[in-house]
Amino acid sequence: MRTKFSLLKQPISSTLNQHFIDYPTPSNLSYWWGFGSLAGICLVIQIVTGVFLAMHYTPHVDLAFNSVEHIMRDVEGGWLLRYMHANGASMFFIVVHLHIFRGLYYSSYSSPREFVWCIGVVILLLMIVTAFIGYVLPWGQMSFWGATVITSLASAIPVVGDSIKKMYVRSSSFRPIYQGIFWLLLADRLLLGWIGCQPVEAPFVTIGQISPIVFFLFFAITPILGLFGRHKSYETDHNLVLE
Repeated sequence: MRTKFSLLKQPISSTLNQHFIDYPTPSNLSYWWGFGSLAGICLVIQIVTGVFLAMHYTPHVDLAFNSVEHIMRDVEGGWLLRYMHANGASMFFIVVHLHIFRGLYYSSYSSPREFVWCIGVVILLLMIVTAFIGYVLPWGQMSFWGATVITSLASAIPVVGDSIKKMYVRSSSFRPIYQGIFWLLLADRLLLGWIGCQPVEAPFVTIGQISPIVFFLFFAITPILGLFGRHKSYETDHNLVLE
């Protein structure tokens, strides 16, 4: 029996092909459906820059602020990495809130995707906790008083308030933020797996009413061609007079 080797039949390649290349997508999707991918890109940037910053950061109350100043002044390119990380966090949450607004506007929380929405809410809470811990790590004036306000609010929760406050107060080490990133990535993996079992909803109509198209060709390749192509080359010369 002759066996024909195919790259697309391999487990990893077939998964990528099924969920990213040949993924059936409604043809009437707009740019509003791109904020989820943008949030993923922002998350990758945050993780990469955070890892490089962690190489020079000292997780100690007495040394944390000085280590951040060392990154800004002495480490080559450290100021750029820190500003990318700090402003990237703001951009990340802007994109995430636009993604949430799109989901509310187009009722993406309705059946059969309500479980996807619930996972998204859990991811949002994990992102908020992780962002707060990262905000505390520089241990400057803003970090200290921000931590004071948030921990005071957490202590007002009945029964578990004091425990939450103690957990936040101990967030000057790396351990809590690593745990937050771990659970965030785990929830993202669960979300992607569940999305793969559900079709992408089309705006205001069901997917059965619109013929699906290939995702990679029409929503990845076509925008790239439009971005780098010279659109003026496809326009008629307005000064040309046809007789």
